[in-house]
Amino acid sequence: MASEATTLTVPGPHGDREVRISSPSRVLWPEQGITKLDLAEYLVTVGDAFGAANGDRPISLQRFPGGVDGEQFFSKNPPKGAPDYVRAVTVTYPSGRAHPQLVVDEPAVAVWAAQMNTVVFHPWASRAEDSDHPDQLRIDLDPQPGTDFRDTVPIAHELRKVLDEVGLTSWIKTSGNRGLHVFAPIHPEHEFLDVRHAVIAAARELERRMPDRVTTAWWKEERGQRVFVDFNQANRDRTMAGAYSPRALANAAVSTPIAWDELDGADPTAFTVRTVPDRLASTGDPWEGMHAEHGSIEPLLAWWERDLENGEGEMPFPPDFPKMPGEPPRVQPSRAKQPSATD
Repeated sequence: MASEATTLTVPGPHGDREVRISSPSRVLWPEQGITKLDLAEYLVTVGDAFGAANGDRPISLQRFPGGVDGEQFFSKNPPKGAPDYVRAVTVTYPSGRAHPQLVVDEPAVAVWAAQMNTVVFHPWASRAEDSDHPDQLRIDLDPQPGTDFRDTVPIAHELRKVLDEVGLTSWIKTSGNRGLHVFAPIHPEHEFLDVRHAVIAAARELERRMPDRVTTAWWKEERGQRVFVDFNQANRDRTMAGAYSPRALANAAVSTPIAWDELDGADPTAFTVRTVPDRLASTGDPWEGMHAEHGSIEPLLAWWERDLENGEGEMPFPPDFPKMPGEPPRVQPSRAKQPSATD
């Protein structure tokens, strides 16, 4: 007997495409009863805004064959059997290895990815044609235990001021969980390491202004009840959930762009696969026109150099990265060897 399946008509820049959805009644979010077909239809509805935010970028797919409560894995290169309208671009990873990675050029590609049980889409900060040079500066405000979303709000406002002072226009979205993501379009003229240093410089300035609320400490034991500015999210091959991407959370939350004047009253739990399409239809896309103008990270790199002269050096990299020049030891402070009395 033929397996259950349906077909969705997906409009796009090259006309309508027919995308087959197998097992459309498979439940991906059990608490909400949201199915694979619901997810595919969501991606059709938000397709234009999703594409504007995430299109033309290398993208990783976080896939959940048995739903968000089950096993998961990441796909970076296009899965076998991809339609001929799905393309890939060769990117270089931190190890130096080069490999093809999927690109979402049109809504049908996102819907096809949903057919492959993709729930979360993770786009790079760079464009497919120039993947070595980010055109987005991204800053992840990550609440630590004892803090929550409300604690990130005043910090995001202050971060906006910091970026404005160096000539960068900032845009904001919910992470889909407890944090906030602040983006700034930049000229694609610097490599990832430079952009990481620019993020560290902005993070350190934010920490100086709000030391009781903000931390740049890489080691969790040093962060306390503060919001961590995750500078390592700016590294090559490090990504965060894209704008309008669902999250693998029980309430089917969506990482949702908001206007700055919405931030104080925002409730990230209200932005879900079921609610975001109506919100987008009624309010429009707060990120429309985001890349009309780009700024320079040169002022932030000047801050980075200033901090180096003042003894604030390189920060630790993630454990899977090769050892980097100037990097401190990757040993958490409580496990570092303590000098003996005879040393």
